[in-house]
Formats: sequence, C-alpha cells, structure tokens
Amino acid sequence: MSWLHIVILAIIQGLTEFLPVSSSAHLILPAQIFGWEDQGPMIDVMAHFGSLFAVMLYFRRDIARTFRGFFDLVRRRLNTDSCLALNLVLTTPPALLFGAFLSYGGYDTAIRLPVIFALTSIIFGILLWWADVTFARHKTTDDLTWRGAVLLGLSQAVALIPGTSRSGITMMTARMMSMGRAEAARFSMLMSLPVIGAGGIFALYRLSQAGPGVTGSPGIGLTVAVLSFVAAYVSISLFMTWVSRIGMFPFMVYRIAFGIGLLLWIGL
Repeated sequence: MSWLHIVILAIIQGLTEFLPVSSSAHLILPAQIFGWEDQGPMIDVMAHFGSLFAVMLYFRRDIARTFRGFFDLVRRRLNTDSCLALNLVLTTPPALLFGAFLSYGGYDTAIRLPVIFALTSIIFGILLWWADVTFARHKTTDDLTWRGAVLLGLSQAVALIPGTSRSGITMMTARMMSMGRAEAARFSMLMSLPVIGAGGIFALYRLSQAGPGVTGSPGIGLTVAVLSFVAAYVSISLFMTWVSRIGMFPFMVYRIAFGIGLLLWIGL
C-alpha cells in the first residue's frame, strides 16, 4: 500500500464521516474503482478513531454536559443535562444490536455492493432535502422526547445499510421532528460518539483475535489517525458554520450525481 493511498483514505474518512454523504461508500469505492489493494482493518479502525477524537474535541462542552447529566441521572435529578444524557443513551442500542446482527451473520460484507451504494445515495439524498425544506425548524435538543430519541436511534441503525449515511439519515429524522439544522447536525454528531467508539473497540478486539501480521504498522496507523482527525475537525467546523445557511440542497445534488455516476460506472 502506497503512502498516497493511505493519505487519501485518511482524508476521505475525516472529511465525509460527519457530512451527509456516506463515508463508507467513499472509503470502499475508490479501492474498487482504481484497483487498490484492501487497506486492511487497522487502517479503518485508526481512521475512525481519528474522526472520533475530532468530534469529541469540537463538542467538548456538550460532552462535559453529558457527563454531568449521567451523574444527575444516577442521583435522579431531572434537568437539561440529564435529559441530554438520557436521550443519547436511548439512541445507542438499535445501531449496536443491528450492527452485531450484520457482523455475526456476515451480512455486513454481503451488502457492500456498488448498486446498493448508488441507490441509497440517491434515495436518502432526496429524502434528506425533502425533510429539510418541508418541516419547521424551531425546536432544539432540549425539546427532544424519549420517543424521539428512540426514533433517532432506529434511524441510526438503518444507516448501517451502505450508502445511507449515518449523519444524513439522523439529520433527516431530526428535521422531521422540527429540529433546526444546526441542532440536528449537533445531536447527530453527538449520537455518533458511542456508536463509533463501540465499533472501534469491537474492531480492535477482532484484530487482537486475528493473530500477528494482520494489524499492520503502528506508525502507519498513527499517521492515518492524525490525518483523519485533522480532516474531520476542519469538516465539522465548516459544516456547523454553514449548515444553517446552505441547507441540505447541495448535499442532495452531490448524492444524486454520485449515485448516477456509480450506476453508469457499473453499467446499469
């Protein structure tokens, strides 16, 4: 694997993880299109951890609120912090359970087909734009009920279908609940923390069971994590600055173009 290949994959992961365009499609397809060798599980894990730390740094105040809220929940104190913590807890199980089902059943690799990437990119891109322009935008995360949190968790589970985009479908669902664009994006990224973290820990566990020669160079892994971190932090900063102004229309256009281009490439 060349250094150029590694740098490109790390930057793609960082830039697309929290944008509503499906990072999984952008990570997998370049290797198929250009005939690159598989980057290996260690590269994937370190790229995800890099983007994870980027969102943790950017939303450090919200994370501090969440930790305070957990302690308030234990002490049965109901306030905005404890409600935020409870809602984040409720959003997590569906994706973890569905992810475990796909992984242990071998379905996670079976559904990684270019045609699925293309169709989900187009369909959910249109739905994202429709939700963005149809529903009101005055509610905040403080207005989120436990039912809404569960629904957001279920939408995050659906995002395990390749090409759907975890951030895209969760922001779409939040917009359908009349949540503002910036608030929808913020909660979507906070939702990602336990899921990405759990996925990374599970991947590391599987790597530890795979034996020597599979994990790859620690130096390469660290480089990937750093590059992914920088790209993700820049991507999050720009997206949070501009999302309220530009809306989801540009992402719909990109997703449709991406999907159509992919369908043309595979000959459909």
